[in-house]
Amino acid sequence: MGMMKLLPIILGLVGLAAGLGAGLFLRPVAEGGEVAPVENVSSPETAPEFVKMNNQFIVPVLEEGRVAALVILSLTLEIRAGAREEIFEMEPKLRDGFLQVMFDHANAGGFKGVFTDGANLALLRSALREVAQKQMGEAVRDVLLSDIVRQDS
Repeated sequence: MGMMKLLPIILGLVGLAAGLGAGLFLRPVAEGGEVAPVENVSSPETAPEFVKMNNQFIVPVLEEGRVAALVILSLTLEIRAGAREEIFEMEPKLRDGFLQVMFDHANAGGFKGVFTDGANLALLRSALREVAQKQMGEAVRDVLLSDIVRQDS
């Protein structure tokens, strides 16, 4: 019975030793046989910046011609380094494009029922990213939904 209690500990130590050995064996080697230094995956030039849109977006959800709910969203843009000023200069144009996408999404029923469904939000994010990249090109890498709330009337 005592050996059965030690077995998980022994197996854990063997697994740890095997992982350590594999890590040492598989680490990159530079020319000349020295261990290569681990490089930072994102350099400052390629590291993204994030810009939060100044105001929230308020989108009415209509049912039978009346406002049944309001959806309030906050967006953050993932941009290339150094594009912050460019984004703020074009913010009115971006907001207009984003609102059009959100109104279309609402009219297609995207904010009804389980509006936080992953596939549903992926469609919305994709459409928002498409509009942002159409207006700003490679300056915008992605559009992130910072907050989303639905308030029923």
